[in-house]
Amino acid sequence: MNQDKIVVVMGGTSTEAEISRQTGTAILKALQSKGYNAEGMELNPTTFAEDIRKSGCAIVFNAIHGKFGEDGMIQGTLDMLGIPYTGSGVLASAVTMDKAASKRVFLAEGISTPRSQTFHAFEMKHNLVEEIEKNFSWPVVVKAASQGSSIGVYIVQNHDELEKSLQEAFTYNDEVLVEEFIQGRELTVAVWGDDEAKEAFPIIEITTTSGRYDYESKYTKGASTHIIPMPVSDAKTKEIQELAIKTFTACGCRGVARVDMMLGTDEKPYVIEVNSVPGMTELSLVPDAARAMGVEFPELCERILEMAGFQK
Repeated sequence: MNQDKIVVVMGGTSTEAEISRQTGTAILKALQSKGYNAEGMELNPTTFAEDIRKSGCAIVFNAIHGKFGEDGMIQGTLDMLGIPYTGSGVLASAVTMDKAASKRVFLAEGISTPRSQTFHAFEMKHNLVEEIEKNFSWPVVVKAASQGSSIGVYIVQNHDELEKSLQEAFTYNDEVLVEEFIQGRELTVAVWGDDEAKEAFPIIEITTTSGRYDYESKYTKGASTHIIPMPVSDAKTKEIQELAIKTFTACGCRGVARVDMMLGTDEKPYVIEVNSVPGMTELSLVPDAARAMGVEFPELCERILEMAGFQK
């Protein structure tokens, strides 16, 4: 083993592979700029265990978004190989990747979250559209259970759109989450830490030119604006940051994770989901929030390594 070698794993086969490559490349450049012995590796799921073992690395910096990187697969493989890695472990990754599973954790822990129901593909045979229309008012949100970057997420306004959105969401997963639409302000809070201590970053309010923070808004320059810190009272800031830390803790996260929320028109914050491998591109939220508290991108990457137990 090379005692100081870091391998940044990126890419892969998920719907978020291209964004993952952007994240991984940014992390790799940042680590190299700080003098770390870091190299990139494209994820090939069938040969990953052998590839990473041959690399002789001391630690893996996980930059995989979506399938394999955020669902506990890579984490479990590395645990078996005895190779440390950045970010959350198997259970926290699996739970936060599955929107239906994370909902159950939120509810069990008393974390404020929009009302929802989970449906399975076989239920399309029944009159699923009618059942949803009976239990929810328009608009309603339809989400594939295990996708990120707003892929497989639909804000549905009427009966015809609902049928189509359900069919599309079920092409990603056998499980779909239907959720009440929260009217209000979109925000996100990054949290970092381990079992000992946790800290919330400044709150980011997200506004978009389209009015929706979808895939295009996330990854197109100028399509969204990050307002840091979010203009709310000190008391509301504290409430939101404490909710983010509570959510991070309830899901068992470590390293850096991002808690996405809505602040409803009733001024109540609602947790939408948790990202255990948040984006780290030049347009990404976590690096923006880190800069707002005086931590530049290379230092952020360095701190993530340190939280995973790596010492230069």
